[in-house]
Amino acid sequence: MNLDKELKVTKELAILAGKEIMKVYENSIEVEYKEDESPLTKADEKSNEVIVSRLRKEFSEYAILSEESEDDKSRLDNDWCFVIDPLDGTKEFIKRNGEFTVNIALTYKKKSVLGVIYVPVTKELYYATKGNGAFYEVNGQAEKIKVSDRTDNIRLVMSRSHASENLQELIDKHDITNTKRAGSSLKGCKVAKGEAEVYYRFNPTMEWDTAAMQCIVEEAGGIFKQMDHSEMLYNRRNSLNDKGFYIINREENQLL
Repeated sequence: MNLDKELKVTKELAILAGKEIMKVYENSIEVEYKEDESPLTKADEKSNEVIVSRLRKEFSEYAILSEESEDDKSRLDNDWCFVIDPLDGTKEFIKRNGEFTVNIALTYKKKSVLGVIYVPVTKELYYATKGNGAFYEVNGQAEKIKVSDRTDNIRLVMSRSHASENLQELIDKHDITNTKRAGSSLKGCKVAKGEAEVYYRFNPTMEWDTAAMQCIVEEAGGIFKQMDHSEMLYNRRNSLNDKGFYIINREENQLL
């Protein structure tokens, strides 16, 4: 499938949304809290507005599922659906540690076929489309990325803000001493880029947290599965990823 236009537009939008986020980041950050007690800032809203308004204009025939937009369930009848997290890692944004991203994915028949992840602070861009490999771009220079071949002394990347007893048990069981912490979808990007080998997430996430990351990881040669080893699908009625998931560079590094 040819997704050249979709990729061009979503890359542009991720960068534009990132600029809006940085305007807020460089000034005072006012935080509200949603019903589920997750934080919300003006940056989330501005980024969402930039992305959703343009996608509706450019691809009116596609459905949209975004964390910060009301969910229109008519999307379930559409084979194509953009899945968006306008600001992934709001907690990291509030902490001002730079580890937050803009995530834009496109799914076709419930599978992620395009992923764009932009890091506003460092201006790094990760992207992939189905069958065309994964790329890392900074300062206008793009390079193809792939997962590492490492199976000894593996590096495990873990969340900076979402601790899990299950994860600590896994680390202890396999005597993993090489661990890194990172915020948002950057954890998946580190595996895709060959900077870590495994990422296990036991806590629930949402579709928009994983859709872009999954395409990038898989196109970089990695493995992305739910904790029961089943495939993660998208544009579902229930957007909660309640089984957890894992990302590994090779099957030999399966820890469960």
